[in-house]
Amino acid sequence: MSKDFELAVQCHQAGLLDKAARLCRKVLIKKPKHARALHLLGFIAHQENDLVAAIEWHQKAVAAKPDFAQAHNSLGGALFAAKRMDEAIASFRRAVAAMPDYAEALKNLGIALKDAGLVEEALDAQRRALSLHRSWHAVHSACLFTRHSLAVDDPMELLADHRSWDRIYASHLAGMIAPHANSRLAGRRLRVGLVSPDFKQHPVMRFLLPFLEHHNREQIELFAYSQVSEVDEWTELARKQVGHWRTLVDVPDAEAAALIRADEIDILVDLAGHTHGNRLMVFARKPAPVQVTYLGYPGTTGLSAMDYRITDAFADPPGMTEGYHSEELIRLAGCAWCYGPDSQNVPSESPATQSGVVTFGSFNNLAKINDRTLGLWARILEAVPGSRLLLKSAGFLSMDARRRVRESLCSQSGIGEERLDIRGPEDSHESHLALYREMDISLDTFPYHGTTTTCESLWMGVPVVTLAGRTHVSRVGVSLLTNVGLPELIAESEDDYVRIAVELARDIKRLVNYRTNLRDTMLGSRLLDAPSFAREIEGAFQQMWMSWEASLDSPKAANP
Repeated sequence: MSKDFELAVQCHQAGLLDKAARLCRKVLIKKPKHARALHLLGFIAHQENDLVAAIEWHQKAVAAKPDFAQAHNSLGGALFAAKRMDEAIASFRRAVAAMPDYAEALKNLGIALKDAGLVEEALDAQRRALSLHRSWHAVHSACLFTRHSLAVDDPMELLADHRSWDRIYASHLAGMIAPHANSRLAGRRLRVGLVSPDFKQHPVMRFLLPFLEHHNREQIELFAYSQVSEVDEWTELARKQVGHWRTLVDVPDAEAAALIRADEIDILVDLAGHTHGNRLMVFARKPAPVQVTYLGYPGTTGLSAMDYRITDAFADPPGMTEGYHSEELIRLAGCAWCYGPDSQNVPSESPATQSGVVTFGSFNNLAKINDRTLGLWARILEAVPGSRLLLKSAGFLSMDARRRVRESLCSQSGIGEERLDIRGPEDSHESHLALYREMDISLDTFPYHGTTTTCESLWMGVPVVTLAGRTHVSRVGVSLLTNVGLPELIAESEDDYVRIAVELARDIKRLVNYRTNLRDTMLGSRLLDAPSFAREIEGAFQQMWMSWEASLDSPKAANP
């Protein structure tokens, strides 16, 4: 290693990016194909959000040293950030080919493959990364999250995998948990902490903000523990609604737990589960006497330190799903979700009234669109002559994904490609919502139902057909449609799903009625009744707190 490059590395590690870049260029004057200097320049450019330069530098690095695994991985990261998905996947694959035990590249490959809808391949890459670093709890969490998108999965095996996460990384911390000395003064405000990486423009906020805006400040004192490094307008909206704001960015788990305990939080709420950026290792240290998971994850955490999970009787019917959770289920009397639309984007006329052609559609994440779902959609298209299918997802930035979906639908139904309209993401939320004007009927995915997409579709006057399953992830649509007053759109079998969609497509008057009245129906439903929803959540918190107090007074607690 030359002295200049060694100094460049030291400067980069110290955060002196400009000086590091100058030193790298000095190295390149003498050695134009110095692969590590080229790679570091690409890394610096990416840090400075100059993706064009980052890609160019990394391409030069791999050209200078074709087996440079780290450069291939960094190139993949820059391409992925630039939304060049197929090229990113190819680069991650080259990194793994050059270094089969490169865990970081396997992790990144898993992320990209999942986004492109290659769920089983993504899970394989994630598991390979995990096998190389068994202590990498974030990758194990990613594996758990990915499993929800599989077309078929045993819920008891999934529970066992979640419990395994707890056993490997978390349960040993139980012996370090000190007793909680929270005040038991009757009538005092409960101190509730919300922990999330999603206090920003994110689907979680569309369902959390109604509670924040309508919570009873005389009964609940809210603390937000944010994992958001780049704040936006949604962050500021959340900040205005809570009494106390704390940041956990770059705060180690033990310190974060100590901070929460010092705040004397009574009930600590996890809003992420095993999604990216979660702080479950903080919850493992039990900084609050009562801990509950809610909203951000479609299943159990498996965490022995997590006491409750908030849901409702439609998504988790009594007697059906308790055995798939390590937490005790707390069912709200109404709906477990409260949608907060942030747009007045007005629904248009149903396009079928103008063209005579019915357009089905789905804007769900590509990872939720499996072969089983595509098979059902193919049957529907075949049964409705001339009908079209409009699909939109960030995953369709992958041209390979578009090709796979087209080939699957056409081979299963015999329809022509001209009936398929497959698009990548829109530039803004407003243009995303406006795209619903081109759709007559939304088709929900299975087994992983939509949540935000279902609410958005209904808000834009587009009815949603869903297929009920036997686990939470496959019953979210059941809850949403039931609470809006649309049980007729819930199918109990695959044949029923096809029948409902086909019959709806043949009834233009009914489509017009939905288009005209759905928004008003939503506004008068439990799904948008934020004040009642807030009282429900607060009642659940009070119930949890009283149970904890009762546990302290029990003979078992007095005589352990």
